[in-house]
Amino acid sequence: MAQAYTAETGNGTVGTRPSGPRFRSERWRGDRGIWRRGILLALIAVLVAFLMILHAHIPNRIGNLGSLTETFLPWLGLFVPLILVGALVRRSATALIALLLPLVVWLNLFGGLLTGKSSASGGDLTVATHNVNAGNPDPADTALDVAASGADVLALQELPGGQVAAYEKALAKTYRYHAVEGTVGLWSKYPLSGAAPVDIRLGWTRAMRATVAAPGGEVAVYVAHLPSVRVKMNAGFTANQRDNSADALGEAIAREGLDRVVLLGDLNGTMNDRSLNAVTSQMRSTQGAAGDGFGFSWPAAFPMARIDQIMVRGVEPVSSWTLPRTASDHLPIAARVGL
Repeated sequence: MAQAYTAETGNGTVGTRPSGPRFRSERWRGDRGIWRRGILLALIAVLVAFLMILHAHIPNRIGNLGSLTETFLPWLGLFVPLILVGALVRRSATALIALLLPLVVWLNLFGGLLTGKSSASGGDLTVATHNVNAGNPDPADTALDVAASGADVLALQELPGGQVAAYEKALAKTYRYHAVEGTVGLWSKYPLSGAAPVDIRLGWTRAMRATVAAPGGEVAVYVAHLPSVRVKMNAGFTANQRDNSADALGEAIAREGLDRVVLLGDLNGTMNDRSLNAVTSQMRSTQGAAGDGFGFSWPAAFPMARIDQIMVRGVEPVSSWTLPRTASDHLPIAARVGL
């Protein structure tokens, strides 16, 4: 029930006037300070919008700041509700109007990910990838959990030499064919051929390529685990080794002779990160093309970025999704593609 307050009218009589939504809106209309208050909030809104619009121009020369921003770019959208609350508390029309700018920019960049694009049917091949974590305490169960996704082709990264046999044993009943090169491996229900390491300029093997003889035709499948990145107080976002390996991987994929190509792996970077352009410029993300939501995969306890990727060239993404958590610090991901 709306409260009322008494006021003296122009003819000296006392009347009542309702308070509540209508009265509050009148206070906004009669408050000349609504345009002067919240200038700082409005400036923050504009700054956030320009960070999203011009993220590709943020220089990497200082601590790879551009790549760091691009890795977590979708999270800049959190400023929108925060500024909204501040604008309402301050009763600032200026901040509310300025807020429209980052809202529109964020929706333009990421709004398409809010709508489901996955198809419940279709496709010829289901693929999955998982960084199983070298310190995984339960490799057998992790392997079985990912195999339960129904993937026809499964890629695993961060395989320590002492645990390869455990993964091979756990997956033997589901996958007749497999190949392991260094710390990455590929398991398939269909014949594999030409398995070989891919040089990504590390000095040891963390990438491989093989041909999968799928029912719809041959597919070149690459498995890669690019070097990790670190955020250090004195050096910023250290990613030079990752960037060099990404360039080498991109060169290898560019030389690929088969038309159908699938890349599975932990790239330690997102599709927005310019430093992965050598790879992302020639391939499509299944999550971006046919997934539901952002598909964040790391860290598993509270996913904040999709650094595990399934990318394709010459095949059509049909659906893409994140699989349930395992004993790893990454979430496994899967996709279905049409050949």
